[in-house]
Amino acid sequence: MGRLKHRTRSACTYFVTTKTWENRALFQVSEVAEIVTRRLILCRNEGSYLLHEFVIMPDHLHLLLTPSATTALEKSLQLIKGGSSHEIHQRRDHRMQVWQPGFHDWTIRDEADYQAKRDYIRMNPVKAGLVEKPESWQFSSASGEFQLDPAPLHLGKGFRG
Repeated sequence: MGRLKHRTRSACTYFVTTKTWENRALFQVSEVAEIVTRRLILCRNEGSYLLHEFVIMPDHLHLLLTPSATTALEKSLQLIKGGSSHEIHQRRDHRMQVWQPGFHDWTIRDEADYQAKRDYIRMNPVKAGLVEKPESWQFSSASGEFQLDPAPLHLGKGFRG
């Protein structure tokens, strides 16, 4: 079976989900989740994408991001997944598979769509019973610990999330 084709356009914002290998709860280990978090922020700081929201769950990752004009969505996910896998292998001294191949993406259409996906990301740890309120989950943009990018202007007149 071939890989899914992603319909990507420049200046688009995406809701992305990617899972761990065999849905293993690899990110319940704080050190591993911290590696993925640092990688997300590093790639953002290097200008690969605008990072609007994220949550690292025990067995998957949700993102709300806008790739840069020079970085495709696929490349953005390759930087995150490949870079975090490499560091996890180095720091944990093992070679186990970290990520499932591929990812699922949804093109954000408008302000309402953005808000719905933002709320979904923030509430994911609450709905999973991991915390009582979104800001209590340390591996999430809802924690308030990370510098994020505002919602793109193209989603609605004056909308800034």
